[in-house]
Amino acid sequence: MTDGGSSIPAVQALLRALAAGRDVAELGTAFGEGAAAMAETARSVVTVEVDPARAAIARGRLARFSNVELVEGDWRSLRGAFALVFADADVHDWDRVLTLVAPGGLLVKDDLTPGRAIAGDPAREFLLRDPRLAAAEILTTPETAAIVAVRR
Repeated sequence: MTDGGSSIPAVQALLRALAAGRDVAELGTAFGEGAAAMAETARSVVTVEVDPARAAIARGRLARFSNVELVEGDWRSLRGAFALVFADADVHDWDRVLTLVAPGGLLVKDDLTPGRAIAGDPAREFLLRDPRLAAAEILTTPETAAIVAVRR
């Protein structure tokens, strides 16, 4: 939906609400809009971006937040358990992502087209069918969706 660019305002509002008081990890910083929205309410945000040019732009955008750490590199290097993980990168290893989510923590994936079949869609199959999660797909706009999951 955003082709790896900026998160839309509706998703930023969702992230701002879900991040409140939490330790957050973002996989795929892009230009930092999502991280900035979460930083407004989160206790801490660790955001990871593999592209140096995007990371440089995000670093400037996020400099005003003392609760944000921007890591330039591959998100798979991230360790820890977070109360909210926003998987905004191109994720192929959902089991690895789940290791970053604390029990009772939230996992969010956006940039989805609403109403698509679960079967054949790796993100939907994992997030909506994995027994370790309780999840729902929600509309963020009439044309876009996100999945919000809780780790059981």
